[in-house]
Amino acid sequence: MFFRSYFDSKLAQFSYVVGCQRTGEAIVIDPARDVDIYFEIAKSEGLRLTAATETHIHADFVSGARELGGRGVKLYLSDEGDADWKYGYAKDLDVTFVKDGDKFSVGNIRFDVLHTPGHTPEHISFVLTDEGGGSSVPMGIFTGDFVFVGDIGRPDLLEKAAGIKGTSDSGARQLFKSLDKFRALPDYLQVWPGHGAGSACGKSLGAVPMTTVGYEKLNNWALKIESEEEFVDTLLSGQPEPPRYFAVMKRVNKVGPDFVEGAIERLESKEEFEKVREGKVLLDVRPARDYQANYVDGAINIPFNKSFPNWAGWLLPYDQDILLIADEEQTDAVLRAMRSVGLDRVEHVIEPAFLLSFSEHSSYPVVEAAELNEMLGSTDLFLIDVRNQNEWENGHIEGANHIMLGTLESRLDEVPRDKRIVMQCQSGARSAIATSLLKRAGFEHVYNLNGGYNAWKKADMPSVQT
Repeated sequence: MFFRSYFDSKLAQFSYVVGCQRTGEAIVIDPARDVDIYFEIAKSEGLRLTAATETHIHADFVSGARELGGRGVKLYLSDEGDADWKYGYAKDLDVTFVKDGDKFSVGNIRFDVLHTPGHTPEHISFVLTDEGGGSSVPMGIFTGDFVFVGDIGRPDLLEKAAGIKGTSDSGARQLFKSLDKFRALPDYLQVWPGHGAGSACGKSLGAVPMTTVGYEKLNNWALKIESEEEFVDTLLSGQPEPPRYFAVMKRVNKVGPDFVEGAIERLESKEEFEKVREGKVLLDVRPARDYQANYVDGAINIPFNKSFPNWAGWLLPYDQDILLIADEEQTDAVLRAMRSVGLDRVEHVIEPAFLLSFSEHSSYPVVEAAELNEMLGSTDLFLIDVRNQNEWENGHIEGANHIMLGTLESRLDEVPRDKRIVMQCQSGARSAIATSLLKRAGFEHVYNLNGGYNAWKKADMPSVQT
């Protein structure tokens, strides 16, 4: 048997390629949208990618299942859940629907289906058995967003992100019951989760890429709680804010994403830029320090780093064209990251240096912790903390106004235009994005706290805990 995990650090997402070397067939589990990597992995091992499956309708990235199906790969998809949780694109592809207790094979590798609802109603897991040597002993389980290393999937996304009321409590209770199926598995079984640390699909995911059933029984907080009411209360408390785009991903992955398109047009003259600029969102993906020193008026800055897809999905519109400001050598990677969260409306790109050579541009100031401390108490200061709720509760600067970054644009009416505005987060990275949002919205006197709350604490400045 061939086994390879693939980790997308920007999505904190695991997918897996499993192959039967005796028959030359291979399957991918929980594929991301950029499916070329799976064909490359299979080919490098002399295998043919013949099948794909996924544990549920994903909310945090665009699934590659339909893309693979469109390339002739057979799909195994969940038939659990009610009518609201059925795949709308399946009729056009080679699909076998599976339920709890079903089995299917790829070569000599058998997959037993377990219905493990809670994170979503249709969620399934797959127990893998390599029968190539005549063994009937299972090797491991693909748990998707059911059980992670040290944590379990959150049940509140449908309510918080998709607006389906009442599903947080019912999902938590389903998860409590689903964990009984997990407890019944052999301790030696390996656990291959769908996400690692950094994912918003849980609140305390471990950074280790895999675990075992026995280890999780001993160490996973969720498997230690015997009371259902205590379990529900603990699970639903302290969950991070779900990104706004999660609701979009649910719909896209249910009805089927568009097939991946090709290259976009690179603008090479001022006239071309002026011709296509109208009505488009200008997205500058340079590092924050470069944008801060020299930015084109009207552009938003989301630096291309590990958190780029998350904030792009949070802050960019899905119903508007985007004009990308990026260097040629990183453009393809940026486009892949945007497409991974369904941001497909990018038709043009322009080099930052070239754009700055003929466009109006500006800079914005930063302040140090000591400077901000001197400004506190001034009637013309408005300090905005854009961190998450749990970060805010663990300590914040006295007098700060808490407006989480993902909600900032919808709350601009709370920000005064006649005051000096200082943006602040934990390290200065998210507040730099927030500063670009305010500058694009026409706010004049906007500063970013250099080093954020970390620098504030390092300078031994006073803070408040709630």
